[in-house]
Amino acid sequence: MNEIYFDNSATTKISEGAKNKMIEVMDCCFGNPSSLHKVGLAAEKAVSEARNIILTSLGVNRGVKGELIFTSGGTESNNIAILGSVYSKQRKGNERILTTQGEHSSVENVLLQLEKSGFEVLRVPTKNGELDLDFIRKNAKGCILASFMHVNNETGALYDVKSAFDIVREQSPGAVCHSDCVQSYMKVKFNKRTLGADLISLSAHKINGAKGVGALYIDPNIIKTKRIVPIVYGGGQENNFRSGTENVYGICAFGQAAREHYARLNDEIAEMQELKNYIISGLEKIDGLQVNKPVKGAPHIINVTANGIRSETMLHFLSSLGIYVSSGSACSSNTTPKASPVLIAFGLSNDRADSSIRISLCPQNTKEDADALFMGIKEAVSRLAKK
Repeated sequence: MNEIYFDNSATTKISEGAKNKMIEVMDCCFGNPSSLHKVGLAAEKAVSEARNIILTSLGVNRGVKGELIFTSGGTESNNIAILGSVYSKQRKGNERILTTQGEHSSVENVLLQLEKSGFEVLRVPTKNGELDLDFIRKNAKGCILASFMHVNNETGALYDVKSAFDIVREQSPGAVCHSDCVQSYMKVKFNKRTLGADLISLSAHKINGAKGVGALYIDPNIIKTKRIVPIVYGGGQENNFRSGTENVYGICAFGQAAREHYARLNDEIAEMQELKNYIISGLEKIDGLQVNKPVKGAPHIINVTANGIRSETMLHFLSSLGIYVSSGSACSSNTTPKASPVLIAFGLSNDRADSSIRISLCPQNTKEDADALFMGIKEAVSRLAKK
């Protein structure tokens, strides 16, 4: 059975280049990058090369110490960004944090804990995949942290975070601005200036790197003004922001994957957008389907509702045909049996949210893959939809 993978927002297959880079580094750079001997220095050099590749992709030609730190993934990057920023400040009581209604669980669950500690967390409406900038204008005063994801991992909505951060800074100049860019990195063109964020979270396995590796970009001004502190203490690796021996092999694979995508980013975006348009056009011709299109969307994510078929049922039916999609965020699918709050915030009813699947693309997907998807969904609608 020919398998067709449309769950690239959950994870991507490691590229041959990234895999080969890991193997190469395992042989030549097995030392601890904190060691001062030759083998350790070789590992440190390999990590630095990967760091520079990723900084360049973010529009930073020469990074300062600590401007990009490596982590275990997007979840840890988000935790360091949020907790490190909040804990850097002397508590005055009831400090305000702004976020969106549709954040990834690695942001939302951290903020839920901060609420229990007395922080005020306000969630910006995201109906139809658009940030409510008026809400931000009304509530930005007194904000110490704004955390707005760049691309929503379930709907594919591309948020205007630059305008949102500009509003926050105008009313609260000391606020730290963080963006979870796990779903936009190497899918949407941006750099640190056009994004407008002080802190940027990235993940390797979303761009054909290895699992268990991520990065957090930290603006030099944030470092200089000490508006972020470590949340894990140890040997002081990664400029003391993320103690623990670096995952040298994974980091180097991350750098290689970033290099490969960055070299042909314009072409990849265009290819995915063309395929996305083709898939949406085909889905809209199938009775009983509704494509949930945001006002502005990234080129690789499609969310669609199959009326009368629960998303989990659709997922398993397509999986039996060798077609792999998602019923939402892979990070929360095992713990959230209820309808996705992200889709409710988008504007879907509980029933529609509970009958929605996510189709997420990579540059290797083809129109033939899409045609097989159409056939599978048509069969599912015919056999499974409630009459």
